[in-house]
Amino acid sequence: MGTTVIQARAKIKLDAKKVMAAAKRGNITSLGHAAGAIRLAARHSIKKSPKKSPAGTPPNTRKGRLRGAIKYAVSKSPPSAVIGPDAANAGTSGKAHEFGGKYKRERYDRRPFMLPALENVKPRLPKCWENSIRTTH
Repeated sequence: MGTTVIQARAKIKLDAKKVMAAAKRGNITSLGHAAGAIRLAARHSIKKSPKKSPAGTPPNTRKGRLRGAIKYAVSKSPPSAVIGPDAANAGTSGKAHEFGGKYKRERYDRRPFMLPALENVKPRLPKCWENSIRTTH
């Protein structure tokens, strides 16, 4: 039996501008998915209850206002995301819960919900960027 040798040639044309544009689009989209996942985890950690949650655990909400106030926004330049309670809807109560402090003349124990949401989602974040760069031939 003889050995068969096959030779092939290929030309690859790299359009760096297209690749960079696709990478930027993919990054912004992926950043939005990641921010949405963190927001969802934070919202799910806040339960509806008339009773206070124990210190050190995510806060409870009586009417759902804090849970509904958690929003996210993505900026293209520089690529970044902001996730947290919208002060227009929940005032600064989110800050008082997350870090402890005063809100409406009442002292709040630390009941973090945003940092635990990030920690909860962190192992899944690389998956948000998987296959994020797409170009057409």
